This record gives sequence, structure tokens and C-alpha cells, in this order.
Amino acid sequence: MLKIGLDVHERNSALCVLDSDGQIRERIAVRGHPRRMLERLKRIQEPFEICFEASCNYGWLYDQLRRQADRVVVAHPGRLRLIFRSKRKNDRIDAERLAKLLYLGEVPEVHVPSIDVRAWRQLIVHRRRYVSNRVRCKNAIRALLRTYGISSPSALWSKKGLAWLQAVDLPTRTAELQREQLLDDLRHDSRRIERVQDRLDEIASSHPGVTLLLTIPGVGPRTAEAFVAYVDDPMRFRPKSIGMYLGLVPSQDASSDRNRLGRITKTGPSIVRGLLTEAAWQGIRNSPAIRAVFERIQGDNVQRKKRAIVATAHYLSRVMLSMLRSGETWRADMA
Repeated sequence: MLKIGLDVHERNSALCVLDSDGQIRERIAVRGHPRRMLERLKRIQEPFEICFEASCNYGWLYDQLRRQADRVVVAHPGRLRLIFRSKRKNDRIDAERLAKLLYLGEVPEVHVPSIDVRAWRQLIVHRRRYVSNRVRCKNAIRALLRTYGISSPSALWSKKGLAWLQAVDLPTRTAELQREQLLDDLRHDSRRIERVQDRLDEIASSHPGVTLLLTIPGVGPRTAEAFVAYVDDPMRFRPKSIGMYLGLVPSQDASSDRNRLGRITKTGPSIVRGLLTEAAWQGIRNSPAIRAVFERIQGDNVQRKKRAIVATAHYLSRVMLSMLRSGETWRADMA
């Protein structure tokens, strides 16, 4: 069976074809959209396996290649850089290296979720983007009020607070224009967030994993759905390895009898990491068991507060994965 390494870009692609003995049979360069590369692959009559590096459109390309190849392997770009620490790098060389790794069976693979799960993830990120826009808009409104020395009510974003904001006197027409546009943006983003959340709630209601995770104190629907969407298949992780995937474990520099632990790695999906941290704070307030985990790590040292909250988020991720794997609901003795 042929082994093909593919280095694909928006405007050109490079392929390296190895025969069954691992020798280079052909090098192919294709200009234009990846669809042209797919058309070129149809000319290959023999069965083949193909490998390419994960990028922003890897899901679509994976689905297309599966229709032609006997096996499609998607390589982890970060691990590839660790394998090939070379100063020579171009499309032709990268395609050859991928083909050789595929021939040797040493490709560091990534998990490719289904198209529905990929769309679910994109919608979660889409909502987060609008939430960030709304936060920036609220901060701009508060800054505008402070600029003119105007004290705002504590519940500024309630209906009563927004009505006050609409009616409050500002000293200049320029400030009034700025207020009107900021309020328009705030209403627009809020309507969009509601529409997105309606669709997310619809997806989550049909997923038993989300319902299961909602039994954890402090874990809301947004945290549960993000965790389930990005984990996808819980059986591909062990509870001790989920923190590494989410970037919640410390970086390590160990040599001989010295072992230095640094800041967390922050690899993997940042949106899940942030939501888990928020859920950890809520869990500390609402669950004695989760609060006990936090207090045990913090001890009597207030300086360890940030480290303790990250460790609590890591603990929550392990519990959530274990629940998805076993199907058990939350129990306080899990701590």
C-alpha cells in the first residue's frame, strides 16, 4: 500500500508518495485550492494511506480524504515540531517527513471529532466571542460614567438600571451619542447571545453527558457542554491525563534529584480551562466537599490562593471525566 505525506495550504499543496518499500515514488505539487489536490489524488489507482498536519480546516479535509484513502491520519503539529528540529523547512520536505512517519507508524495522531461535534465546539466559541464583546461594552459604559463623575446604581445591567442609564443626563451631545451607540451594541450582543444559547441548550438537552455533569455543584450548562464537546470520547483519556490535555498541569523541569515545577502549561482548549476555573469558584461556595479540596491545597498560606483554585479546577476535570466514563452522578464523597 502506498504511503502519502501531504503538506496542504490554501493556495498550494505538496505530496510525497512512498511505495511499499518506503522509497519515494513520486513528488507532486498542486497549485490552487485544496479541492484541486483532491482531484489529483483521484488519479492514483493503487490503495493508499495519507497523513497531513492538523490546521484550521483539518476537519473538512479529513472528511474529504476519507472518501478516497484507505486510512487518513492527522498529525499533531506541536509534537511534529519536537520530532523534526531542523533548520530546513519547506512544503516538499514537510510532505516527505510526514510520509516517512506514516510508513514507520510513528505519526503523533490527533483525535478528529465528527462534523456535529466540530460544529458544537464552534458554536461554544462563537458564544464566548459575543460574551467578550458584551463585557467590553459594559466596561466602556462604566468608563464613560466615571469620566463625567456620575455614580451608577449597583444593579446597572438590570431593567431598572438600563432605564436609568438611558435617562441620565450627560453634559455633552458627544457623550450622549457614545452612550446611545454603546447601549445599541449591548442590546445587539445580548440578543445574539440569547439566540446562540437557545441552540446550545437544545443540543445539551439531548446529550446525557451534559445532564450528568450538571449534578456537580457549581457546574452550569456552559461548563458542562464545553467539557463534553471538547472531550468528545471520554474513553480516550485516563482521569490522570485529562489535566494535561486541558493545560491544567504545571510545567516541569526535572534533572537528577532536582524537580522544578513552573506555571501551568496552558495547552489545549483555553475556553474549557477558563470555564472550569469559574466552576471551581462556584463549587467552593456551594459544596463543602469541593471547598475542602481548595482549603487543603491552600492551607494557611493566602499566597497559594491562585494555585489552589487551579488545582481545584484540575480536580473537577478529573471528577467530570470519571463521571462520563462510569455514568455515575455526583457524590460528595468523590472528594
